[in-house]
Amino acid sequence: MNDWPQGWSDGNRGNRYGHGSASAQPEGARVMRQVRRGPTAPPGQGYGGVPQQPSYVNGQGHGGHGDDPSYDDGYDSGYNTGQVYGGGGPGGPGGGGTRERSAPNWRRRIKVGSITLVTVLLVTTVATYFWADSKLNRDVDLSKVIDRPEAGEGTNYLIVGSDSRAGMTDEQKKALHTGSAEGKRTDSMMILHVGSNGDTLVSLPRDSNVKIPSYKGSDSGKLYESTGRETKLNAAYAEDGPELLVRTVEANTDLHIDHYVEIGFAGFANIVDAVGGVEIDIPQDIKDSKSGADFKKGKQTLNGEESLAFVRTRYALAGSDLDRTKNQQKFLSALASQVATPGTVLNPFKLYPTMGAGLDSLTVDKDMSLWDLASMFWAMKGVSGGDGKSMNMPISGNSANGNLQWDTAKVKQLVEQLKNDETVTVSGK
Repeated sequence: MNDWPQGWSDGNRGNRYGHGSASAQPEGARVMRQVRRGPTAPPGQGYGGVPQQPSYVNGQGHGGHGDDPSYDDGYDSGYNTGQVYGGGGPGGPGGGGTRERSAPNWRRRIKVGSITLVTVLLVTTVATYFWADSKLNRDVDLSKVIDRPEAGEGTNYLIVGSDSRAGMTDEQKKALHTGSAEGKRTDSMMILHVGSNGDTLVSLPRDSNVKIPSYKGSDSGKLYESTGRETKLNAAYAEDGPELLVRTVEANTDLHIDHYVEIGFAGFANIVDAVGGVEIDIPQDIKDSKSGADFKKGKQTLNGEESLAFVRTRYALAGSDLDRTKNQQKFLSALASQVATPGTVLNPFKLYPTMGAGLDSLTVDKDMSLWDLASMFWAMKGVSGGDGKSMNMPISGNSANGNLQWDTAKVKQLVEQLKNDETVTVSGK
């Protein structure tokens, strides 16, 4: 009995589907047919001009069709090796073995890396700027200074080292030999002129004889008329702080002060320690019980405590205050040079502590920017490197009250050269 539906006997299925499926003998293993796309039949050929259809190709050994002329015996049994429909496996059409990995695009990688590096540096620089700027103590208001001289060429900084003990513990005062005096006074004063014809550092001995001019109180705003009183220069600071000191320097020199920078005892020592000490050549044996200095002549590296003792030493020097100001200039220039070394600037573990210690310790005027501070710093370094000049204010002798009297003619010449930003030719002791 035939199980096929009517009209679907084994005989009428045609040879398109193969033979033997109903035979008692099992059909041989069949290889999957591959569709071979032939060329399109020209019009009028095939069945009514219809393009020739794909032929089905069997491999050798197909059960019952090995001799059928309607099948192509040229079938490549490479199917099992991946050669199916033109696959790109090994040995396939267009295949030459395993495909090689493309070479890395180094130009693109370098470009991306460069952009990333520049971005990181830019962000770090901006963050550092705002961090440093926030640390400046802009407490001095030069707008309170009255009757000021006309500004000249270049920039003039008044750099002050005070004996302030604010914030110091009893142990620190003892270690630094500062004593416990109340208030604060100026321990050193310098004018730094930064210009295009060489930078000049002029020390103002604290025992300089000056006249206290009329001034406006920094806190009260009250006007104090001048009485013609003459006293030591550092008395002006003790009486009414930085504003009166600037007013007194300007009135006695006729030189306009553009910026004010002050540092106290503890801050000075902290900066030196942060930078790892300062190497300096001490000109003579020094022993001073009041400052704590005890040094042998020669080149050596001083820590913060030793550095403070060195710049404060006065009584062990034959020249008293004039020789002391020379040592202060020498040390500050050496400190600037030490900070500017690659070992400090390129080492963030040393640079940031140094900047932090220095900026926290400084008191500046309200108009002082980080760029102004950097300009001052590089000028100090230049002076120590021989690109500028360092000197004391010219002295003619002692005044009637025993203070140091300035040489009026030389001071006038010096001020004119600084105002006009000329090379300084005046000399001082």
